[in-house]
Amino acid sequence: MTAFADRAIAAIRTKGNPLCVGFDPFPDKLPKLFAGPDPIASWRDFFAEIIALSAPIAPAVKPQLGLFEAFGPAGYALCRDLAKIAREAGLITLLDAKRGDIGTTAQGYAQSAFAAFSADAVTVNPYMGLDTLEPFIAAAEAYRGGVIVLVRTSNPGAADLQDLDAGGAPVWERLAEKLSALQPRLIGASGYSGLMAVIGATWPAQAQRARALLPDSLFLVPGYGAQGGSAADAVAGFAKGAHGREGGFVSASRSVLYPPGAAEARDLGAWRACIAAALTDAIQDLAGACAN
Repeated sequence: MTAFADRAIAAIRTKGNPLCVGFDPFPDKLPKLFAGPDPIASWRDFFAEIIALSAPIAPAVKPQLGLFEAFGPAGYALCRDLAKIAREAGLITLLDAKRGDIGTTAQGYAQSAFAAFSADAVTVNPYMGLDTLEPFIAAAEAYRGGVIVLVRTSNPGAADLQDLDAGGAPVWERLAEKLSALQPRLIGASGYSGLMAVIGATWPAQAQRARALLPDSLFLVPGYGAQGGSAADAVAGFAKGAHGREGGFVSASRSVLYPPGAAEARDLGAWRACIAAALTDAIQDLAGACAN
């Protein structure tokens, strides 16, 4: 199988944009059009439609496992099923699980992500140390997958720990320095590495610094849209090249899943038109920023 980084960058170039559609099932936002007695069946129908609308134009999706787990075992199973359906539809599938543990426990989490969920890549939290990453990187080597490490996250509280001084540089930079030595483990023929970094769109200056520290890593960029990051902010850490700015995925969830007018749509055709318009707006916004 082709290396994850090569599959990812090929999808971005083929679709002409870096949009990653987040799968965030908020019960209070499910359109009435999909509401039924079985919430799992309702969300299955909803996300099946999202996959169908996204697959021709967006390169990736990102199921948020924690929000599916809130529905219990059936929600967990639904997330697993949707990840497989999305991948079969040709979408790069990033499982947002934020795992972080050591030894055999980490091995179990890694096996779950790449085997049970058939994900292309999984998010991990490195707070316990670099030894937490090794089982995921080893599994990614075996499954030709990717590992997405939280480095400089988009939330306001990120500065509480990530910006603390660590010998003349913030903690997040020290982490990036250590990750730089691991980039070659998941490098592809494209020159990009599947050892990815989460770099928030809300911190464009830090994103540029992160690119200098991690020149080969693909980025996953949250914080675009509903969290306030602009398209220009979101791609600030991308590299300029023959294909414009590239080097990762920009995640959008609420702005494309629940755009204005979609909740009140009276029929499936009207709802599809709202979602298609939201996807197109995000894609054009990001593609325009990548072209500059």
